[in-house]
Amino acid sequence: MFATTANDAYGPKPHDYTILQAFEWYIEGGGKHWKTLKDQIPILAEMGITALWLPPATKASGGDSVGYDIYDLWDLGEFSEKGRGPSTKYGTKEDLLDLIKTASDYGLVCYLDAVLNHKFGADFTERFEAMPVRRDNRMEDIPPSRVIEGWTGFNFPVRNGQYSSMKWHYNHFTGVDHDQATNQDGIFRVEGPNKGWAWAVDSENRNYDFLMGADLDHSNTEVYKDLFDWGTWVVQETGHVGFRFDAIKHIDETFIAKFVAHIRENSGKDKLFCVGEFWKDSLESLNNYLDRLDQQFSVFDTPLHYNFKEASDSYERFDLTRIWDGSLVSNRPVDAVTLVDNHDWVQAWFKPLAYAMILLRPAGYPCVFWGDLYGCRAGNDGNIPNNPPAQQPIHGLGDIIKARKLFSYGELKPENDYWNHPNCVGWVRTGDQDHDGCAVVLCNGTQAGTKVMYVGTDHAGEHWIDLLGWTPGEITIGNDGKAEFRCPSRSIGIWISKNARGCDEFLKKPN
Repeated sequence: MFATTANDAYGPKPHDYTILQAFEWYIEGGGKHWKTLKDQIPILAEMGITALWLPPATKASGGDSVGYDIYDLWDLGEFSEKGRGPSTKYGTKEDLLDLIKTASDYGLVCYLDAVLNHKFGADFTERFEAMPVRRDNRMEDIPPSRVIEGWTGFNFPVRNGQYSSMKWHYNHFTGVDHDQATNQDGIFRVEGPNKGWAWAVDSENRNYDFLMGADLDHSNTEVYKDLFDWGTWVVQETGHVGFRFDAIKHIDETFIAKFVAHIRENSGKDKLFCVGEFWKDSLESLNNYLDRLDQQFSVFDTPLHYNFKEASDSYERFDLTRIWDGSLVSNRPVDAVTLVDNHDWVQAWFKPLAYAMILLRPAGYPCVFWGDLYGCRAGNDGNIPNNPPAQQPIHGLGDIIKARKLFSYGELKPENDYWNHPNCVGWVRTGDQDHDGCAVVLCNGTQAGTKVMYVGTDHAGEHWIDLLGWTPGEITIGNDGKAEFRCPSRSIGIWISKNARGCDEFLKKPN
């Protein structure tokens, strides 16, 4: 599993690995975030976070943009393009490098968000032949083709050839979404020799190559070379040890496979971790993608996320024994990056249950959302009518992460997995030679949850407590190694022996 080997090779930690998505959509701008995140590194390390998924560090078309409207991959906050200062929304290149080094000093690795599907914010327009196509069927033309004026000229005048001399023109793209000459929005496929949509993409809308902006033509040899060169350069320049690839179902999968192989071979990091965003509620689509890729690669377990959303919307009507149905982690755990949310889709009441499921079980590589740990700022996008309200942090999430670090160890055998009731389930982690285990119970019903579970006769007579303190009192393990574990309604309990190794560290507060 590359999640393990990458962490072992580049940031060894003596406990379970956990990713933090280290941003949310409305995180404070103004070039402050890299410094803010750096200041949090000691706390995150003590909590049990071992990897940071960083937002796009490359220059976007908007000064305070989240970064997915990519302008220049080669500018990490160094050049004052577009009449703005050098900083991205998150900070300068110097701030970024300082953050990654500080993370490494505390044993955390960093994964960089790679936006390789499209570009925005061109420096000038160009005129070229293009064919309008239907939005809901990209293979159906709306003739006739015509000459349009598209934003496809990128020459990066301030960077002026430093790091890369490539200048981008219309022939480097497969399509655009705006004709400046007529001020018309749409989808316009660039016409010309050897031009057309990529085929090895998702089949939604019959072909989902085009997503937005100016869509990169990954079959163009100049595009191909510049992206390969960038991938090697950015790993060596920053010291990060992995990529999160944006919008991979819109990118030719052959390109992704070759890009990953090239970077692992040429960057000096042959165990580079790679995870892709294939955002589709379809286990079949995820499996087929991974089967064809011919490279070790992970994807986010989107079907599990949608199961969590359904469970949160359905309350006690949802049968918890079905929570893993159709999920990648139950089918292909070695390639699954599990997540609860990365916006506010899953209702807050259910998130402690969902996080217990991804953090306190052995399968998958869990990813925690910044907005759930620290809260989300209220939306401030003037282009949409209903901005989301501020979101509060999820109560106890830091403690659940720390419980993973200290107690979530040992094989999970079938006889220790109690998924035998639609509203109350549980499991027992038996521990390993360096860690004591835990017993977890969770309930989505309106009454308190109880579950009789076996922890072993070697624990007979021990007094156990709820680590979170949400269920008061103690329970005593019987001579048969069993006890009745409890949790509040619509909540969880994480039970450990009062004398378990790690108790003192769990109770220790960060400086």
